[in-house]
Amino acid sequence: MASPQASVTRPSNWNVPNLITVVRILLAPVFIWMLLAADGPQDTLRWVAAVLFIIAIATDGIDGMIARRHNLVTDLGKILDPIADKILTGGALVCLSILGELPWWVTIVILVREIGITVFRFVMLRDRVIPASRGGKLKTVAQSVSISLALLPFNQVFGDWVDWLNTATMTIALVLTVVSGLDYLISAWRLRKHDVA
Repeated sequence: MASPQASVTRPSNWNVPNLITVVRILLAPVFIWMLLAADGPQDTLRWVAAVLFIIAIATDGIDGMIARRHNLVTDLGKILDPIADKILTGGALVCLSILGELPWWVTIVILVREIGITVFRFVMLRDRVIPASRGGKLKTVAQSVSISLALLPFNQVFGDWVDWLNTATMTIALVLTVVSGLDYLISAWRLRKHDVA
C-alpha cells in the first residue's frame, strides 16, 4: 500500500511534458490536412506541413527530457507519448503513400511493427518495462529524419538527386524499424523465460 507521502509527491498528470504530448497529438490532424490539401510538392502548404511535422516530432525529445529532469514522469505520459509518435509518423507515412511518394508496402511494414510492438508492450508486459535499446533509439531518429526529408520537397529546389537521398534514408529507417522490433521481441522473450526459470 502506498504511503500518504508517496501519494502527495506523485506528479500530476496535468504537467508540462504531458501537455506538450497532447499538443503533439492535436497537431497531427492539422499536419495531415495540410499535407493532403497541398496542391502538389511546390505548394507553400506542403512546406508548412513539413515544418509543422518537424516541430511536432522534435517535441518528443523535449517533453521526455523535461519529464525526467524534473521528476514529472507519469503513467499517462508513458501511454500518450508513444501514441503521439505513432499518430504523427503513421499519419505522415500513410499520406505519403496516398500521394504516391512512398510505396504502400513500406508504410505497411513500418506501421505493423510500430502498432504491433506498442500493443504487445501494453498487453503482455504490463508489470515490467524493457528499456529502449540503442537500435530502438536509432530507429526513432532514422524515422524522424527520413520522413522529414520525404515531406520537404527539396527535389523541387535541388533536383532529382534528392530522391536518391530520400530513398537511402527511408531504407535505413525501414531496416532499423524491423531489426529493432525483432530485438524487442527477443528481449521480451528472454525476460519472460528468465522469470519462469
